[in-house]
Amino acid sequence: MLRIFVFSMTVLVAAPSLAHDTLSLDEIAEAFGWNFDSEIEVQTIADGFYVLFGVGGNIAVSIGSQGVLVVDDQFPQMVPKINAAIAKLGGGKIDFAINTHWHFDHAEGNLALGPEGTWLVSQANSRDMMMAEHVINLVAVSYKQQVYPAAALPVITYDDRMEFHFNGEQIQLLHFGPAHTTGDTAVIFRGRNAVHLGDVFNNAGYPFIDADNGGEIDGVISFCEAVLGVIDADTVVIPGHGPVTDYAALSAYIDMLKTVRNRINKLIDGGADLEAVIAAKPTAGYDETYGDPALLVNRAYTSLTN
Repeated sequence: MLRIFVFSMTVLVAAPSLAHDTLSLDEIAEAFGWNFDSEIEVQTIADGFYVLFGVGGNIAVSIGSQGVLVVDDQFPQMVPKINAAIAKLGGGKIDFAINTHWHFDHAEGNLALGPEGTWLVSQANSRDMMMAEHVINLVAVSYKQQVYPAAALPVITYDDRMEFHFNGEQIQLLHFGPAHTTGDTAVIFRGRNAVHLGDVFNNAGYPFIDADNGGEIDGVISFCEAVLGVIDADTVVIPGHGPVTDYAALSAYIDMLKTVRNRINKLIDGGADLEAVIAAKPTAGYDETYGDPALLVNRAYTSLTN
């Protein structure tokens, strides 16, 4: 399902007939190949610590004597399946849900969890974004994310850093400035030596940078570098999409982004417009690993010229 998400998004970018269309959630789901009847897949990272894969962003789950904490919550259609998967793992009701950012495929589950009494947590800018309507520009199409009702808004926010002491470990929430969005959070589970980066790190293809809502490629690079500086070579790295991976993969991702950013900047400095930048293929050498670069190049160029 995660691979389908990336493939479908790149198809949309390449489809001129869809240009400027604003799709509904059902239309986005159909275009991306999302199936809300999909089952939840579970990967065990350690005793009491898991990653759930379903429709939308990867979910980290901590289950222990103090209850259940999750990072990201996908869609309300998936919440019953998420709850069932957690119950099979020995957990109960979700006590805390941390949103890595405000985008619908990671935070729409708030609509179900908030009214059920889950404490919702995010970086302050993400809560602010949820309180207004915003268009997410996917280049060939767009999605208008609606205002979240009060019950679905985070009730705990932070600016740069906060900590939980939960289920026997220190859990750090860190924000390093605009990156994928203006409200991204990296969640570090110190006892498990694991980090969830949300969509600042995409391990299923090139990243999407929400440049029309304040995201920027320079910020993605600096955010990931800052995370590298506070983890170690043995840290388990959970991306927003794609397989769970490691420090080396995150480091390689940063190197790729730096190279692409530098190539695009050089072209811009030489007077190249977007068409010329695309034609110059600034992702050459990386496409076999990361896939279709159309969305990254467009959004990176936009962030560098805003």
